Order: sequence, then structure tokens, then C-alpha cells
Amino acid sequence: MENANGRVYEMANVLGGVQVSDCDGRMIASPKTTEEVAAILRYADTNSLRVETAGAGTKRLWVGTVSGNVVLQTQGLAGVREHSWQDLTATVGAGTAWGEMQRVLAQHGQMVALDPLWSEQATVGGVIAVNDSGALRLRYGSLRDLLIGMTVVLADGTVARSGGKVVKNVAGYDLHKLMIGAFGTLAVISEVTFRLHSIPKNTRTWTLEAADANVCGAVLMKVLDSQLSVQAMQMRASTAGFALDVELMCSEDEVLNEQLRVLDVFAGRAGVVGRAVFGGREQLFAGEGVVVKVTMLASAIAGLSTEVVRLGGEAITQATGIMLARFTDTDAIERLRELIGPEGSVGVLRGMDGTGSPARVKSAGALMREIKRRFDAKGTLNPGVVIG
Repeated sequence: MENANGRVYEMANVLGGVQVSDCDGRMIASPKTTEEVAAILRYADTNSLRVETAGAGTKRLWVGTVSGNVVLQTQGLAGVREHSWQDLTATVGAGTAWGEMQRVLAQHGQMVALDPLWSEQATVGGVIAVNDSGALRLRYGSLRDLLIGMTVVLADGTVARSGGKVVKNVAGYDLHKLMIGAFGTLAVISEVTFRLHSIPKNTRTWTLEAADANVCGAVLMKVLDSQLSVQAMQMRASTAGFALDVELMCSEDEVLNEQLRVLDVFAGRAGVVGRAVFGGREQLFAGEGVVVKVTMLASAIAGLSTEVVRLGGEAITQATGIMLARFTDTDAIERLRELIGPEGSVGVLRGMDGTGSPARVKSAGALMREIKRRFDAKGTLNPGVVIG
């Protein structure tokens, strides 16, 4: 411990104003600016230290075991730095809580059109690192469509900027998109610039419940092929039955009511209007069991939902074909992999014991290994996440 305390003192002395502390022999650094992040990584590079990037920890299990000497906490990199509401853009610190960012933007009737898990706690940088999204992806797209610029710090302390602060920007390479879903292995995200959308004036939720998933699946495909003003859509599956949730958006109540009648026609019966149903994904993590993320074609949602229930699980699936499912039997995961085949994927987000996740990239391809080598040749950032 004396050696650890000595290293903490040395690091704090070298970094100046950066807050540094000790926790179980590891150094905890809490920068507040991009320059301080750069100083931490330069120190780590010089002293051959490994760095783990930590936000709020809401998706910590998704990353797996990270063995870093230094934990770089990003919560100090917080705040909406610039909100150009006339241009529908905003620049935000990576340590900003997603919900807090949305409240600031909402003061001008705007939002980042993404609904990640645990939005009140999850940080902007963490959401980007794991490429999280929700049902709003159906209308507004994924993070790749909403991110237009980023400032990152490379493993050797170099500060790099990609993209810009305007929506119609075609200059340079979209290097910031490499950081989406990279689990913090390529660089430390300092701040990002988002494309914004206006908050809808009126929304209405319509739910169809059925004992047969194919009934919901047929309506889902009709809605996808329609001209309805759909903002979000998901299918829920459990032993209690199946449900299709559709959220409509429009400025006029009369138009919304007409579209609700169209949904009733699609279903051949009236659906339930007005339920708050789009916040259930977090509940899948609240209970016991293994939680997996499954990707598939939209046409396969009904069939896979039926199989999940048959295997004793429950699931919520976005209309874009991204499913979160929970099981109490790990054999169900292999059965899902057999059913999905090459057209989809199955990744474990939380293990059966509620701790370590086997979702890491265990056999990275040649291209992924080369990208990692180019960005972080010494393996400084989040060591252990990418293997091979």
C-alpha cells in the first residue's frame, strides 16, 4: 500500500490539478477537461500503465473484466458545452448524464433522439462506447446517424477531433464513428456533438395484446410498410402472452386519432391506447438470469419471440430487429444461436450469476486487431476487452 500511495502522490504531482486517489491499489483519476485527460494518458504511456475508462457504470458488466492500473473517471467531463438550437446541434461533455443532457436541450424543445437504458445515470460517453439505443431508433436512426463530431484523446495523450459542429459537414473522415461500440478500446471520448431533433408536440401509444406472436408480427410488418407517423415500435414476449406497442407522433390530435383507427384496421380489432410501455427494458436486468442481446431481421421477430417464451424466457424487441431477452437456463442461448444463423447474432450482456459478462470480442478479426494496433499499439486502453 505504501508503494501505491507513493505512485498516487507521484501521479498527482506530475498532473498538477487533476484529482488522484487510491482504491485497492489502483489509481483513480478524475479529469475535468480534455487537457487533463491527455495528461493522464501521457503519464500512463510514459510509465507503461494500463487505463480503464469508467463512466457511471450502468453497463459495466457488458465490458467484462478490465485490468487497469489507472481508472479514468469521466463524470468530471460533464455539461452541455454549446447548444446551437438554431442549427439543431449541441456539444456535450462525455461524462454528462444522458437524462440531464436531455433536460437542458428540452428547454428549447429539442432532444437527442435516442432512448438508451438507464438514461438518468448512463453517461454520454458510456452510451456511445457500448452503442446503446432503444425503440426511437426506428424513426431517427442509431448513434451513427446522430453523431456529427467528437473530441477524443488517443492512448499516447494526443488530442484528436473528427467531424464538425454543423449537420451538413462533409469534410474529413468520420473517424468518430469508429468509437461507437468500441467499448473504450481505441480512445477516451472527451466531448461529442449531436444532431438534434424537435420534441414531438403530440404522441399516442397503441398496444395490441395477443396469445399468438404471429398476430402481433403480422401487424408489425404492416406498420413498417405503411405511411403512419410511427416514432417507436416494439414487441414484448413473456409467458403471459405477447404485445405489440406502437407510438405515433403528430402535431394534430385529429390526425393521430385517424392513425389509431388505421392500426385497429390492421389488427382487425381495437388496441389499447395510452399505456406507458416503453420503459420495460431495464426490468429485464432487474430479475435473475442471463440477459442476451439478439439481432435479427424484422420478419423474424415474431418467430424468435415465440421461441424465447417456449424456452422459458421473456424479451422486448425493437422493430429494427434488436432484442433483449432474459433466461434462467443457459442452454437457451445456444438454441437461439442455432435459430438465428448467419443473418443475426447473439451476445451475452449479463452472465447467469449476475456478474462477469462473456460478451467481449473473444476472437477479433484481422481488421479489428489492426485498427486496435493503429490506435493503441501498447494495449493501454481497457485491456482485456478485445482478445486476439
